[in-house]
Amino acid sequence: MTALERPGLSKILMTTLAVIAVVGALFAGCAQIQDRWFPAPTVPAEWNALLSEIRAFERRLGFRETKNFKQVYAEKSGYTICGYAPRLRLPHSYEDPLIRWSNVTHEPGCRDGAANNDFYFAQIEAVGEIGVGLTPGMLEGKLDRFLYLVIHEDCHDQFDFPFGFEEALCNLIGYKGMAEFAAQKYGAHSREGRAVRGYVETQAHLTRAVVSHYGDVARLYERHARGEITAEGAMNARVRLLAGAERTLGWQKNTMNNVGLANEMTYSRHYPMLDDVFEALGGDLEKVMAFFTRVDRAKPAREALLKRLGISDDKSVQAVMALEASAEQEVTRQLRLSGLRR
Repeated sequence: MTALERPGLSKILMTTLAVIAVVGALFAGCAQIQDRWFPAPTVPAEWNALLSEIRAFERRLGFRETKNFKQVYAEKSGYTICGYAPRLRLPHSYEDPLIRWSNVTHEPGCRDGAANNDFYFAQIEAVGEIGVGLTPGMLEGKLDRFLYLVIHEDCHDQFDFPFGFEEALCNLIGYKGMAEFAAQKYGAHSREGRAVRGYVETQAHLTRAVVSHYGDVARLYERHARGEITAEGAMNARVRLLAGAERTLGWQKNTMNNVGLANEMTYSRHYPMLDDVFEALGGDLEKVMAFFTRVDRAKPAREALLKRLGISDDKSVQAVMALEASAEQEVTRQLRLSGLRR
């Protein structure tokens, strides 16, 4: 999505977060496993032609033109993000003010600022909603990742949903779109087609795993908040839960924490519901784009919704959650209007 979208941090920081968006570091380990099964080719030297073909495919789906990837940042290898959160409270998403996002651009500095908090530092290839440019990390990487980043970031410029809803939507459209594009351009049984399909299947599976691991950690912290378990007991139990999440998601040992898990959940929370909508629409991406364009236009205005709910702080986690819930409710309403749900 955009870069880091952090509540209270201004659009630039938010932009920074979405950076995370590209869930890159996130599933790096499992991506490596999948790559052994279906080795993905690198981005071709004629990447300009490939980018033009992706854009033509996007237009057929109903995308508007974006300002993304118009230039190459030869001197910028990528983007960095740094964030902090309490150790026994799990943020709702990367927009939760519980996470304090920092402009620190190197890991030692990010670690030094953590004090007694969890800290999360990551490097990513792209950020959205800022007219993002191409970086060496994208052009020197794998074809599957390149397809994902272009479609995902361009998707963000098509909608005005809450970030916690839009990240999952643009992952859905990114995954389904890159698989369809690769099948059309290279053939479903080509090396490229198999690699892209493997990437998509792996990421979709891991997305659902994130929801499960997040729920386990959230329930642990709720027990601590109710006084059912001591802080020491909760910290010991969390070590086991986070280690399990690391193994499932392919993270390096001792890297998963509340910030990383909340960031991943931002892309995962609404994905199962959105995938159901995709199936209800017959797996037709043009219909999916048209449907969510209607939902976007019909959803309540942000200010009016928060005023009606009595939420005065539009950066609060209550506001974040209310806006996401409203988007889901509008999806249900539009499905009923379309005769796809009673």
